[in-house]
Amino acid sequence: MRTDLARLDLRLRRRGSWAYSLGVAAYALLIVVLYPAFKHDSSLDQLMRGNPTVAALFGISGSLISPAGWLNANLYANIVPLFALLLTIGYGATAVAGDNSDERLGLFAALPVSRHAVLAQKLLTLAVLSLPVAIATLAADVVGRFYELRPPWAGLVGVTVGVALTAMLFGCLALAVGCLTNSRGVAIGVASTFAAASYVISSLAGSVDWVHHLRLLSPLYWSVGQNQVERGLPLPALVALIATTAVLGAVAFWGFDRLDLR
Repeated sequence: MRTDLARLDLRLRRRGSWAYSLGVAAYALLIVVLYPAFKHDSSLDQLMRGNPTVAALFGISGSLISPAGWLNANLYANIVPLFALLLTIGYGATAVAGDNSDERLGLFAALPVSRHAVLAQKLLTLAVLSLPVAIATLAADVVGRFYELRPPWAGLVGVTVGVALTAMLFGCLALAVGCLTNSRGVAIGVASTFAAASYVISSLAGSVDWVHHLRLLSPLYWSVGQNQVERGLPLPALVALIATTAVLGAVAFWGFDRLDLR
């Protein structure tokens, strides 16, 4: 498969990707370095136990001063998925709807390459952009071994895979909506709304009864909402993330076939 278009898109976004990745890595490193100062502060756990709903709003569950709980509360339950989604939703909305509005897709369609090949390269670019934030955070976590922060390796790898797949899923949602509506704004709005709803459901699933019944509808619950730093990524969650992404990719192909390219 030719990758010219994917390499061009990645090249155009390399500065933004580096900036996001370095910013998240620096923040994650700060969280890692601060851990020894809080690891014996049991008052943090008492504070969270006294305000379970407030803790849930920030995605905090379980002990805050355990290695896994510290990383989960300060990184994986909120900040890391947020930055990963900003990167992929932005690209997903721009890849087709944005390029078509700027009258660039028609030029690509004039080349001796099929529509499916064009969209496959857009999906390849999206898959690559799903990785930097998750990998940069994992690299910072590895440094934590020198700061008494030693969560299970299986959990770290599992939650890293979960964050990358979630970023890919919501990027695919933005791409599919862009293919169906030819509107970058609608694509960003729909994907962002679903991502925000997914975060609220994942965060409150453990403290609000009626939200708990909706937890399986939240991709963020599948990837980071079950203390995956400690337990790893469950197989059903992995399958659900991959299957949902595949369905959204298929919808994107269907919509792209019917899109009036300019």
